[in-house]
Amino acid sequence: MADENVVYIGKKGVMSYVLAVITQFNNGASEVSIRARGKAISRAVDVAEIVRNRFMPDVKIKSINISTEEVEAEGQGPTKVSAIEIILQK
Repeated sequence: MADENVVYIGKKGVMSYVLAVITQFNNGASEVSIRARGKAISRAVDVAEIVRNRFMPDVKIKSINISTEEVEAEGQGPTKVSAIEIILQK
């Protein structure tokens, strides 16, 4: 999958990420990947569900991948953080 069809979930409001996903689909993408780590995982699930249930009922979940990533925390060395990738398909 092309890297431009990825929406990284951070600290913004859920609706800004929903808009980003919908924009990707409207620009011709057949798949959009939603990626998040740590506390943002629940926000990623919310984004996927809002896109599917409220705005684009024809979009399906193609796959969900979970993993653990090692991140350098400031002053503490490496820390393990949970990560999720939800791939939506039109």
